[in-house]
Amino acid sequence: MDCEERVEAIFQALRAERPEATLELTYTNPFTLLVAVILSAQARDTRVNAVTKTLFQQFSTPQELLALAPAVFTQQIQIIGLYKTKARNILRMAEILVERYEGQVPCSREALESLPGVGRKTANVVLNVAFGWPVIAVDTHVFRVAHRLHLSQAKTPEAVGEDLERCVPSSYLPRAHHWLILHGRYTCQARAPKCAHCVVQQWCPSRETMM
Repeated sequence: MDCEERVEAIFQALRAERPEATLELTYTNPFTLLVAVILSAQARDTRVNAVTKTLFQQFSTPQELLALAPAVFTQQIQIIGLYKTKARNILRMAEILVERYEGQVPCSREALESLPGVGRKTANVVLNVAFGWPVIAVDTHVFRVAHRLHLSQAKTPEAVGEDLERCVPSSYLPRAHHWLILHGRYTCQARAPKCAHCVVQQWCPSRETMM
């Protein structure tokens, strides 16, 4: 089996396991998605969802967020790590969206990455989920799975993402990062990978060292 056939087999198996794989963060529109993804940095999705369940009942637009007292918003997200920095970034991000983009989330990577608290991973999540771009957001799960499957040996998340976007067949790209994230979160875990239950173990070069 050549490299292209192996990659095809891997993503065919991941798709079969989770055909409707999607983001596990709760959101209502591109703006609340952006807020949720910023909050999720170095935090569990379940904890972020516990906060945003109440938060998104209070606002769904930058204007509505800015109508809240900054101290109130900051207090409501305090169970999330780095909450003070995230609150400051989100509030400034909302101001910029109102000032420059008429309250709308821009659909360009350059514009997104110019916003406070938004890096390549966050931008790619928003571009993929909100706007349907065939891009891969690389978090720790995607980085780990890509290396274990030898889909990339790059040293940075940005380079891993570029490798994946080159090697993953185009038909899989719209959902590829969801499959990789969920596979890393629930099966190919960092400390105790569940290789015996892995749907791609037969194509995994790391399986002998993992089992």
